[in-house]
This record gives sequence, C-alpha cells and structure tokens, in this order.
Amino acid sequence: MTTGTRKILRSGCPQTSFGAKTWIASLLPILATSCSGMQSALDPAGSPAGQIADLWWFMFAVCTVVFLLVLGSYLYGAVSARRRDRVADGPTPERRMTFAVGGAVAVTVAILFVFLVVSVLAGRQVSAVASPHPLTISVIGHQWWWEVHYLDQTPSQQVTSANEIHVPVGQPVLLRLTSQDVIHSFWAPNLQGKRDLIPGHETSLWLRADRPGVFRGQCAEFCGHQHAHMAFLIIAEPPAQFTAWLEQQRRPAAPPTDALGKRGQEVFLTAPCVLCHTIQGTEAFASVGPDLTHVASRRTLAAATVPNTRGHLAGWIADPQQIKPGTFMPPNSLESRDLQALLAYLENLQ
Repeated sequence: MTTGTRKILRSGCPQTSFGAKTWIASLLPILATSCSGMQSALDPAGSPAGQIADLWWFMFAVCTVVFLLVLGSYLYGAVSARRRDRVADGPTPERRMTFAVGGAVAVTVAILFVFLVVSVLAGRQVSAVASPHPLTISVIGHQWWWEVHYLDQTPSQQVTSANEIHVPVGQPVLLRLTSQDVIHSFWAPNLQGKRDLIPGHETSLWLRADRPGVFRGQCAEFCGHQHAHMAFLIIAEPPAQFTAWLEQQRRPAAPPTDALGKRGQEVFLTAPCVLCHTIQGTEAFASVGPDLTHVASRRTLAAATVPNTRGHLAGWIADPQQIKPGTFMPPNSLESRDLQALLAYLENLQ
C-alpha cells in the first residue's frame, strides 16, 4: 500500500482508543437513535407496521393487567395467610382455592383465545396487498449486501441498485424476496415485519410508507461473519420526487468530462473492479458485486456500514477488510494517483 493510500485511509477511518470516554461517546448516538425511533417496530410509518404495533400494544396492555392481578393475588395470599379465616359457615380454604384456580384457568383460556383471534385478523391485514397494481421491487440477499431491482415490463426501463430502496409515500410496494447464497431475513421494523429469504425460493412482502423519511432495515437471520453489518435504507419520498429519482437512475453513467475522471474510468476498466461490478454505459457488466452506475447518489457504502464519503470510499477500495472483515471484496493495491483518479470518476456517478 502506498503512502498516499495510507493517508487517505487515515483520513477516512480514524484510529480510536477504546477508553471509558470513548465508550460513553459511542453510546450517546445509539441512545439518541433509539429515542428517535429510527429503527423501531413501535414507531410505525406505514399501514402494515401500524397493525403490528397496535397488536403489540394491545398484548402489552392485557399482559400488564394480568401481571398486576397476579401480583395482587400473591400479596393478598401472603396477608390472608397470617390471619386465617375461621368462619364456620363460610367455604373452606381448599374450596376457595379451587374456585380461584378454576377462574384463573378460564380467564387464561379466554385471553389466549382473544389473542389468537386478534393475531389472525392482524396477520390477514398485514399480508393482504392494498392495491392490484403495486410498485414491484425485487430484493436479493447476498453475503453481506442487498441487490435491488425495480421491475418494469420494458427491460430497458428496469433499474438496479444496492442497499437502498426508494419508495413513493402513500403507495403500496410489493417486494419479491430471495437469496443468492444462505438464508437471510428482510426486516424494516418501521414499515413491516420480518420475512425470510430462502435460496432458490421467492417469497413476497408488501409495505407502504405513509410519511417521508429514511428508515433503516436489517438482516434478521444470522448469515455469517458480517451479519451485523448487513443493513439497508428505505427512503420514502413524495411521488414526484420518487419519479424524478427513478428517471435519473434509468440513465447510463455520465461519461467523465475532465482528464482526471477519464483516467479514473480507465483505472476502473483495467483494474480488478471490472471483474465484479457493472457501470451502465461502459464495458463493465459483471454481477458479482453491487451495480455502481449511480454509486455516488447512495448515502452509505458496504450495506450501510459507513457513510458514502471520499475518505470511506478510498478506504473501502484500498482495504475493505479494515472496514468489514470477512467481506468478499479483495483489497486493491493502487498507486496514489490512480486511486485519486478512480475516486474522482466514482464521485461523478450520480
């Protein structure tokens, strides 16, 4: 690795010392994120997630009442045991206990039956697609990233992206899910429940975002070394903004206009990058890794592991194992000037 590459890596991935202050500073953003409901099933942003949240709150309320009643019965039993009731004409303690246990069993069965009915009704509402002609998106799980295809009857109008799913607000979206390697699980808690991705088998899931926002999703089935860093973003935007984004994604990559960008394109097409990635409008048509036609328009890199900045992009290209150990992307030993040219070219792929 050259000296220039090391400098860029240091600028993109600063070294940290894990002292007490560092741990506290690391926890604060996590706590703030948890409070903001960025990834929470109890902060629904759409109809299916709302049904799931309502079901959870209903069960939580019933279970809370049951817990208080059970706790109260224990307290009552502890107090009454000290002052035994010896009224001759009253029922015996054993008989009262039989009535109490029988009543508790009857109430338990009734509660479980209500839970069953409510769960089935909620499951039907969550599973039923709200429109006969929804926007259809294919999502393929890989170790450890997500391949996203916006399907269209005209093949030239289809769009391929990675790790980000743009959806229009207020419109139902049908997701066709499958896996390329092992079992994954697609989970965007603010918008829907979980759905497993089985290799060789396609399943479906629908969602609808009722408000704009960026919602984080995660693979919820352990799938290997970097399972924890297999996230994605669902970006819900107004329909007009979504249409503009989709039209922009349908265009081929913008050709470089300056000498540095042209040199970067040449580096890409002659380096190992061309063996794994696609850039529409060029000779790169590999499908091992994510499509990079509009990589600069994405918010994150490596399945939401790091933000899409110049420093992190340089670190990811030069030595991805430092950012995501175990990833299948190999390191690229590039001269500093070639790396700078490649960065200039990739940053122009909006």
